[in-house]
Amino acid sequence: MASGTESSGSGDIGRTLDLLWDTGRRPSRGPRPGLTLERIVEVAVEVADRDGLGAVSMRRIATELGTGTMSLYRYVPGKGELIDLMLDRVQRTSQEPGDLGDGDWRSALEALGRATLALYRRHTWLLEVNQSRPVLGPSTLDGMEKVLTRIKPMGLTDPELVSAIIMIDGYVVGAARTQVHGEEAERSSGLTDAQFWQAQEPVLVKAMTSGRYPVLASLTEDAFGTGFDHFEFGLQRILDGLEVLVAARRAADGSAGSATPEEPS
Repeated sequence: MASGTESSGSGDIGRTLDLLWDTGRRPSRGPRPGLTLERIVEVAVEVADRDGLGAVSMRRIATELGTGTMSLYRYVPGKGELIDLMLDRVQRTSQEPGDLGDGDWRSALEALGRATLALYRRHTWLLEVNQSRPVLGPSTLDGMEKVLTRIKPMGLTDPELVSAIIMIDGYVVGAARTQVHGEEAERSSGLTDAQFWQAQEPVLVKAMTSGRYPVLASLTEDAFGTGFDHFEFGLQRILDGLEVLVAARRAADGSAGSATPEEPS
């Protein structure tokens, strides 16, 4: 998988926003009954899920829909705009309030981290899109609104609240990339993870008994095992760090609020 093979915002941003927000400038219905922009985006996501983002093209989507390529251009200008529509489509959130957990800001961010990992696992092609400059559609903003509503009581500044979300997202993307790349390596090589490490075992055992790596050699056998949940460990440590910041900020605010004003001289 080549990371960043496509970029959000690479199409006509104005036309993409028209399509995302249904500003009244959506294209008129084409000659084929049942063909809609929503259906085009849905099929594009299905193709990307099945065959990767590289398989998505206007011609391929038209073939999947059983229509001519030119018919698609009545609805979406090109692949650049289509990718932004796909990104917003897969980020649609449920209306259930329990999606972000039941409780405080920590449970909300914890749920966000797990949900984001699940999203990237369902749609691995997301790892192929450079989303550093996203075109913001309703689904994306709906998700941000839900999260910010839940974490606003943290008492952080607005930039810090946004940074907390960025922090979780960045961590999850890295974890998802590691997991997905590992699975791809297993499929492409034909070697299971166990077989891969067994092939290196003779050399590694010799290295560990050489005295050159005393700390590595002292680690327990399960140190690099698959039984440890690295994702959850990292997620909880990030939340622990935010917990310290929130507590410190509240303590500072409490001290400031309880300070007795000086008597005028």
